[in-house]
Amino acid sequence: MHRTIRQLLQSQPVDQEVHVQGWVKTCRDSGGLCFFELTDGSCLSGVQVLAEAHLDNFEAIRHLSTGCSVGVTGRLVESPAKGQAVEIQALKVHVLGQADPATYPLQKKRHSFEYLRSLSQLRSRTNALGAVTRIRAALSYGVHRFFHEQGFLQVHTPIITTSDCEGAGEMFTVTSLEAGALQQPDPYANDFFGRRAGLTVSGQLQAEIYAMSHGRVYTFGPTFRAENSNTSRHLAEFWMLEPEMAFCDLACDMDVAENLIRYLVADVLTNCEEDLALFNRFVSKGLLKKLEQVRDKPFQHLTCTTAVAELEKENKRFAFPVQWGSDLQAEHERFLCEKLADRPVIVTNYPKSIKPFYMRLDEGGETVAAMDILVPGIGEMVGGSQREERLGLLQSRMLEAGLDLDEYDWYLDLRRYGSVPHAGFGLGFERLVQFVTGMANIRDVIPFPRTPGNAPC
Repeated sequence: MHRTIRQLLQSQPVDQEVHVQGWVKTCRDSGGLCFFELTDGSCLSGVQVLAEAHLDNFEAIRHLSTGCSVGVTGRLVESPAKGQAVEIQALKVHVLGQADPATYPLQKKRHSFEYLRSLSQLRSRTNALGAVTRIRAALSYGVHRFFHEQGFLQVHTPIITTSDCEGAGEMFTVTSLEAGALQQPDPYANDFFGRRAGLTVSGQLQAEIYAMSHGRVYTFGPTFRAENSNTSRHLAEFWMLEPEMAFCDLACDMDVAENLIRYLVADVLTNCEEDLALFNRFVSKGLLKKLEQVRDKPFQHLTCTTAVAELEKENKRFAFPVQWGSDLQAEHERFLCEKLADRPVIVTNYPKSIKPFYMRLDEGGETVAAMDILVPGIGEMVGGSQREERLGLLQSRMLEAGLDLDEYDWYLDLRRYGSVPHAGFGLGFERLVQFVTGMANIRDVIPFPRTPGNAPC
């Protein structure tokens, strides 16, 4: 198997024969010499290849252009040029695929992210989107490593579900029925599952089942919201990380979530230096300082009551007025972590009226044991809570929310048989990638963004 360019540059077996494959980034013809930079997506850096006129196919090599694919066998040698430690002196260059320079849409210049969204089939070849891909992969690997080290088990929860976890009615319906059949009374009785089903908005409820038998579990997969929102923070399909922990209260929940974020940030600062430097230089000035602060400083804690009081002092600056009992808007969340605290903030104990039925009622019955983690540049990244483990109170909350208790009888069984205090949270993975890279639009941190009116491939 050939080496990736990343492996080659890390090991640098100078004066040894190597074989690499990739895509041409730039090509320069200097008479009897041809220089081209080769990249394969494994790292931001490419490797320069020097091809001489004695090669059998030198004429074809001279006409290489950006986007062509080649395989190179050659000798890795120290480079006399500035900015690169090694280069390859080609012994053989095999042209694998051409890219017509007259039509190839990614010539060597800077393209806007908006333009690149129209090229989902090619945009991952660019420096920025390639770096996003590597950091996203590093974060995903870090997630599994963190939870493995903490004794969690991964549980694969269903993508198709009959439970609307959030109760907001934003599920995509999944059906095998023809359009005409949906006009009939109770059409879903004859559907594939014998009842109405939809794409999951959360794996939480199913993860709770396994937390009640295995203690610490997490699910990590795609979720779907049929919400007609076109903001820079919303997608119709996105990935959620959702741990659930038995014998865990709100304080425990907050500790796990904060430790996870700081662990992942520290990991990418150590292992993704080159890619982060790109974002720090061209996308978000001061990104590295922001990430180092998250790694090194504990998050600030505020109750929702305190947060609202602080926001009310600044009411004139907000487009949406702040008041107790109303949900915080993105502008409020960002003020708290960017202006008030200048670091991530954990807001706790929200009014029960704005939170889902499964969150544990606080003493007094007006607030719930909920927490959100707000980060600079994004706002909410994490939402979690201690779950209501008391059967009677959970039933009352479900009835208030208009839920059919019979449909959720399986969920109530978790409180009937061996109920324990337990807690969990959901972390929006794309928002984490946005935060770590400094990218302004969430559509640019997922390979194939799904938004209202947009599903190109």
